[in-house]
Amino acid sequence: MNVQSKEIDELIGTSENTEEQRSSIASAKRRRVQINVLRVLLLIVIFGGWELGARTGIIDPFFWGQPSSIWTQLITWVTQGTAQGSLWEQIAVTLEETVIGFLIGAVLGVVFGVVLGRNQFLADVLSPFIKAVNAIPRVILGPVFAIGLGLGIQSKIALSVVMVFFIVFFNAFQGVREVDRNLMANARILGASQRQLSTSVIIPSALSWIIASLHTSFSFALVGALVGEFLGATKGLGLVVQTAMSNFNNNGVFAGMFIMAAVALVAETLITMLENRLLHWRPNVANDATM
Repeated sequence: MNVQSKEIDELIGTSENTEEQRSSIASAKRRRVQINVLRVLLLIVIFGGWELGARTGIIDPFFWGQPSSIWTQLITWVTQGTAQGSLWEQIAVTLEETVIGFLIGAVLGVVFGVVLGRNQFLADVLSPFIKAVNAIPRVILGPVFAIGLGLGIQSKIALSVVMVFFIVFFNAFQGVREVDRNLMANARILGASQRQLSTSVIIPSALSWIIASLHTSFSFALVGALVGEFLGATKGLGLVVQTAMSNFNNNGVFAGMFIMAAVALVAETLITMLENRLLHWRPNVANDATM
């Protein structure tokens, strides 16, 4: 009789847990729907108000553009191409410069951040030089790279690398410095070598810092590529926007901005997927919204 009662209690407990999980999932779905609806409404208010203001004369469309005209410009670029050629070719060129610069800058930032984070003596020696270079507005280096490397893809990649490097470097450096000293001491006691300490303790512990920097640094890599194209290029989104600006075509400028924003959002989604894969061990946050 006692065994039967225990089995019944377990079944009731399992039923209650299942019901609670279903309720939690349903609540999460409702919250996600509410968030997406509010996002759509916010976009409607922004672009609807912008369009209404332009049509009623409250906003001067010559200076601030008009959503319907921006959409027309995008359709024209997609179907007929830009003055520089196919729109997809311009996007591909800018993406190539951005991705290569991002990868090189991120790798160098992680390597130097981890090395200097682990070597206090070397960090003290190089600290004033790093601070001095970091104090230079990096966009100013664009003309230097354009003169030294020419107007090809190399100068845009170089500027993107510089834009990315310091963001990733400082995060990796700080992430290494924030590693739990007790954890490192325990690893040493268990006989971990310096290489094992770096690969199994320090880098995994600093990974959340490093991944966090990638969200910001990709946008800076895109900025570096676009600024380089503004300074001088034969193809790319930056040149498309510069041409529209030179022709007083603000709708074209805004259309280029929206394309860049879409590219950045896609990259942000991919980086988030990478983050979730590499940091799958992290506990889920209950109130985390889908971004």
